Amino acid sequence: MKVLIIEDEVPAAEKLERYLLKYNPAVQVLARLTSVADSVKWLQKNQDEADLIFLDIQLIDGLSFQIFQQVEVRKPVIFITAFNEFALDAFKVNSIDYLLKPITFTDLSASLKKLELLREQLSWSENKTEQLKEVFATPKTKDYKTRFMVKLGDHIRSITADQISLFYAEGRDVYLVTNQARKFIVDYTLETLVDLLEPSVFYRVNRSFILSIHAIKDVMMYSNSRLKITLTQDFDKEIIVSREKVNEFKEWFDGR
Repeated sequence: MKVLIIEDEVPAAEKLERYLLKYNPAVQVLARLTSVADSVKWLQKNQDEADLIFLDIQLIDGLSFQIFQQVEVRKPVIFITAFNEFALDAFKVNSIDYLLKPITFTDLSASLKKLELLREQLSWSENKTEQLKEVFATPKTKDYKTRFMVKLGDHIRSITADQISLFYAEGRDVYLVTNQARKFIVDYTLETLVDLLEPSVFYRVNRSFILSIHAIKDVMMYSNSRLKITLTQDFDKEIIVSREKVNEFKEWFDGR
């Protein structure tokens, strides 16, 4: 399968490509584009080479819907975006799915399986848009983990997500820290937790920490264009937002 990725966030594009190769090592990424203008030019010349297009909605020079106004897109499209308000617009064009960031490998696999099923049932042509809209009329929603089981001596407890301030890794262990500063080891990696937690509430600020928005008391500018976070509770470890994640963190902190 040959794929075109249109995504202006480099980390997101790289993550998507890793997931695609994990799903099928034979996948070939033809190009990674970041703008409406470059996408229109590429599609005008090379669209026949692609089997599938992954398309972010907000690009560096405008909304990707502008692409469809300038070139006839004949290939199936999977939208990937942090915004759910564009779902209906997405299904007015040749889209087969609408994934909300941060995507997981499970989400991507489900979308690709839908594409495989559609190819068995439909012949891709200009008049298939209405059929696709009926099949995928409602964007899928994801259920995030709302509580975690922890051990307390010989007892076990259930801690709800709204009681959690942060998760952090130390050596091979990952700890859950509650709003009351109680600490428990959990049987998850930070990578797994990123996919399990509600992304509007929890964010991975660096390789070692995932924070709840409700646990952040202050954010300060720090050396080398980084950010330093102060929590609402006493915590003996320094929490720094890595430079490559500063812009993404600000968007999350702003609620976008």
